[in-house]
Amino acid sequence: MKKIIALLLLVVFASCKAKKAIIEEPKESTGLSSEKIIEKHSKGQNAFSTLYIKSNANYKNNNQSQNVTAEIKIKKDEKILISIRFLGITMAKALITPTEVKYYEKINGSFFEGNYSALSQWLGTDLDFNKVQNILIGQSLNNLNSEKLTMVLENNLYKLTTLPNESTNKIYYFEEGNLMLKKQEISQQNPLRTVQIMYSDRKEINQINLPSTLLIEAIQQTGTSKININYNTITVNEELSFPYSVPESYERVYIN
Repeated sequence: MKKIIALLLLVVFASCKAKKAIIEEPKESTGLSSEKIIEKHSKGQNAFSTLYIKSNANYKNNNQSQNVTAEIKIKKDEKILISIRFLGITMAKALITPTEVKYYEKINGSFFEGNYSALSQWLGTDLDFNKVQNILIGQSLNNLNSEKLTMVLENNLYKLTTLPNESTNKIYYFEEGNLMLKKQEISQQNPLRTVQIMYSDRKEINQINLPSTLLIEAIQQTGTSKININYNTITVNEELSFPYSVPESYERVYIN
């Protein structure tokens, strides 16, 4: 169960210092400027106060596959509570805020409490609250207005790509018709790894567009891990509670 939560937290390792956007258009016209795509995406940032998501999740790597249910509660820009259950039993829980990450898992009877600096150092990649939130609500990981991008139309998708550098490259794919984010891909050269985040379906609830299927695929030299999440129930702007308490007998994990 710990691996499921860890994957949700570590999939995003694309974090670069903000720079003024430089958009380079292809010579062949795509019929729409990249500025318009970014503008529409920025304006489309989901306006909600809370989200409740009940989902089925499948985690798979080279050695195992496991099905669980995941309950996700979001108070926008403030906190995220993820509860992982197997056969109705809570096996792991994570409480994520802009300043702190907490989780506990039942199998090893352990828990972690710390800031993003400690967790990022442990994972070997930068991590923050906004990236986790954006993955779950189907938004771009980074502020596209601060990226250096080129654009082409490829297979009926607008493909926005960051300018190549020695550390991290990012690609964002938007549907040609509605300009919704379809896929985002982040790759690193050292260590060599790629993460793809795909949204195969979306639904509109209370005038808020949200993904209904989320697939995260992490490819590393040691193998491939996938987590497929299907949002079965979504409610918007209802009052939510965020209960979190670690059982007394659990042992704290420290990250040096």
